[in-house]
Amino acid sequence: MSERTIDGKTLLVTGGAGFIGSNFIRHVLREYPGAKIVNLDKLTYAGNPDNLADVEKDPRYEFVRGDVRSQEVVRQIYQRVQGVVHFAAETHVDRSIMDAGEFVLTDVYGTFVLLDALKAAPDIEFFLHVSTDEVYGSREAGFFKETDALNPSSPYAASKTGADRLAYAYRVTFGLPVVIVRPSNNFGPYQYPEKFIPLFVTNALEGRPLPLYGKGTNIRDWLHVQDNCRAIDLVARRGELGEAYNIGAGNEVQNIRVAEAICDLLGRPRSLITPVPDRLGHDVRYALDCGKLRALGWEPEAAFDDALASTVRWYREHEDWWRKIKDRSRDFQSFYAEYYKDRT
Repeated sequence: MSERTIDGKTLLVTGGAGFIGSNFIRHVLREYPGAKIVNLDKLTYAGNPDNLADVEKDPRYEFVRGDVRSQEVVRQIYQRVQGVVHFAAETHVDRSIMDAGEFVLTDVYGTFVLLDALKAAPDIEFFLHVSTDEVYGSREAGFFKETDALNPSSPYAASKTGADRLAYAYRVTFGLPVVIVRPSNNFGPYQYPEKFIPLFVTNALEGRPLPLYGKGTNIRDWLHVQDNCRAIDLVARRGELGEAYNIGAGNEVQNIRVAEAICDLLGRPRSLITPVPDRLGHDVRYALDCGKLRALGWEPEAAFDDALASTVRWYREHEDWWRKIKDRSRDFQSFYAEYYKDRT
């Protein structure tokens, strides 16, 4: 298979004002001087223009405020791009448990709009759909391969599974240039502080409790966002169309150990870690077999302990960034109060 190119091409990145999308845009502009980016983002609560303040004046970067569910907006942008990297999604599991509707509309229907418009866009060389390891569900031992059955546990994971399989179906039925990636839990700079690591870091900096689900023994494979961006870049160029690729770093760590490490790095007492009722349907462990991706030439570069320390340092040094978010939306406390009010 001949390698596809990114340099010299214009890419549509959906959801580029979010955490992983903004890091990916920065990666592409840094690695490919001839590449251009069109960032399509609705700027929902988790979309943040500040995430790309350092590149907003780069002539290679263009921001379009719009919805992936808008057929007209998507069709217009498709006329001038040669590749698509699709991040746009509702992603917070807790919110999907409270209200799954937006997850279905954005994650499934939004992906449908993007795929359906692709049928009339012959100049687009690849459509890379960013799925998640959560589509597999949980397993106590062993590792999921790309060929394993998908068995999502949460409404969020189910909506991503629907999008994942819709992307595959459009490849099979219409021969569209689709490729899928399934990353494990990402962490790093610019992550919206409702997610585990940035929530715990910023709460610790504020002297607030760190709300740890259950006993904190759930295991995640932590993947630094820069390693994820390099993997997505590689699959966009070398991944076989119609295939899925797991992305994981092999950093399996219990949540309680991550919480303790955050306290230690910040010099805060571990007594801030506060057990709360376990998440409904909480998956015990995610673990991926990434041999297929490694065969393309990818290896993780970030050591977990070092990457966690640098991430904690980033949030400590960028208080203006996260403080603005938390002050704008004290939804952090009200959301969880609502989430737990009828539970014991």
